[in-house]
Amino acid sequence: MLRLSPIPDNGANQLASPMSKPRLDGKVAIVTGGASGIGAATARLFASSGATVVVADIQDALGEAVAASAGPGCTYVRCDVTDEAQVEAAVRGAVAAHGRLDVMVSNAGVLLPTGSVMEMDLAELDRVMSVNFRGAAACIKHAARAMVSRGGAIVCTASVASLQGGFGPASYTASKHALLGLVRAAAGELGRNGVRVNCVSPSGVATPLSCALMGVAPQELEAMTVPHNVLRGKVLRAEDVAEAALFLASDQAAFISGHNLVVDGATTAVNPAVLHTVGL
Repeated sequence: MLRLSPIPDNGANQLASPMSKPRLDGKVAIVTGGASGIGAATARLFASSGATVVVADIQDALGEAVAASAGPGCTYVRCDVTDEAQVEAAVRGAVAAHGRLDVMVSNAGVLLPTGSVMEMDLAELDRVMSVNFRGAAACIKHAARAMVSRGGAIVCTASVASLQGGFGPASYTASKHALLGLVRAAAGELGRNGVRVNCVSPSGVATPLSCALMGVAPQELEAMTVPHNVLRGKVLRAEDVAEAALFLASDQAAFISGHNLVVDGATTAVNPAVLHTVGL
């Protein structure tokens, strides 16, 4: 039997405890779309993990409430990501107030009923692309400008719709495919400056956005998704997506860039038809 000698413990080989969580102590983060859903969960988790968080959104009352609940030093700024000047102002404001920007979470998005491909409302398509893709491009552009001198982490909220069709309207799917391409290209360009760019892609989450599209309450939407889950015994919630974003933003992901972290319980990893065929 092969016997392995223990590795001497000189401190260099210590691993983090499995129960330890990524920390953002002393870091400054902006979370767009931070007033509700995944963005609100992310803002609160980042703040509880030591970050100073700027909540950026167009829902003023909700945004102020999230910032107040997140903790001391966290603030709200009105920012419509379709207006590049507002994105630039949000970044400049964070740097002016805190001296740096370490993390940008580009999370603002819309999910509109644009219809089938043959009936697609192109004006609504423009709106979806303006928020989901062009807005993210503005966030990456201006966050990167603030980070190139010292490095940083940019995390974009994508979707399983970035990988496959059928998870939403064609307009939404196209916007998330485009976002994934942007993330990969940006990671390639910004790596030389120590700026990491990644995205997190959740499957169906009962957020105000998705519930409004479906016209159902969160509990109803969750009940609708459970039968289609590959991973059983767990319902995906906004807090789970926030945990994934926290990992990508933290130093525990220090050599991860250009990655699409899929949070879907293996939904896109397997063929559901095969599972049903074999009775799983």
